[in-house]
Amino acid sequence: MQKITSCLWFDSNAEDAVKFYTSIFRNSKIGTVFRYDEASSQASGQPEGSVLTIEFEIAGIKFLALNGGPVFKFNPSVSFFILVKDEPEIDRLWKKFSDGGKVLMELNKYDWSKKYGWVEDKFGLSWQIILAEGDIKQEIFPSLLFVNSAFGRAEEAIKYYTSVFNNSKIESIYKFPDNENAVMYSDFILDGNLFAAMDGPGEHNFQFNEAISFIIDCNDQTEVDYYWNKFTADGGEESMCGWLKDKFGVSWQITPKILVDMLNDKDANKAKRVMQAMLQMKKINIAEIERAYKGK
Repeated sequence: MQKITSCLWFDSNAEDAVKFYTSIFRNSKIGTVFRYDEASSQASGQPEGSVLTIEFEIAGIKFLALNGGPVFKFNPSVSFFILVKDEPEIDRLWKKFSDGGKVLMELNKYDWSKKYGWVEDKFGLSWQIILAEGDIKQEIFPSLLFVNSAFGRAEEAIKYYTSVFNNSKIESIYKFPDNENAVMYSDFILDGNLFAAMDGPGEHNFQFNEAISFIIDCNDQTEVDYYWNKFTADGGEESMCGWLKDKFGVSWQITPKILVDMLNDKDANKAKRVMQAMLQMKKINIAEIERAYKGK
């Protein structure tokens, strides 16, 4: 069971993006589509009945696409690695992602890889495509880039995250040859989910924002409380509807499974009451959404 799901914030073209991504990768599919109801439409300004979220999988990895309006934009602070075993496949993927997109690093041979490139696709989402020489444990995984005031904090973040999640470990940390305080590349496991992290030297015109957040699938209120309290401590920032930012500026959604089930209930009135209750919350209170669900 995938514990952490990457949520991608689009303006209003999530459907086009999901169709594009699922057409590219094997073992891909489109899942549940959730639409704006009256309450969520009024809160967001999005048209009632339009697509709110789409669950989808690419290469067996679960994602969620969200139509949230022109509030947040993708940037390279969070990108996704794609590990590829053969050159024809890396060439195919590069052509798909670079068509209408923006090349950040040319597909070429580098010291760390026989073939690697970094590209923003036509939707603005960043991908790092690399020819893998060893076994591939996870074909696609997110990478966090610590820049500007966050530069030099990648190792701190890696150790922090692996202390928060169960079944976690640091796989590797490589430092810059001329700066032992900065991470050139690291990969680590968070409750079975592979992540990467790097420090980005120099000046950059971007930083972490809500365009990409990470949903933690929680079993009960105890888990919700645990992650909420962990991530809002030491400089974290609470937001609405289960969203928060940790002390590094990375966005998370602390979401109980039962909330998703209730929002997808076939009884529109029950789902509406749950949505209205959720929109009033910061941290999700399961007992309160259950009362709303039952109409109490």
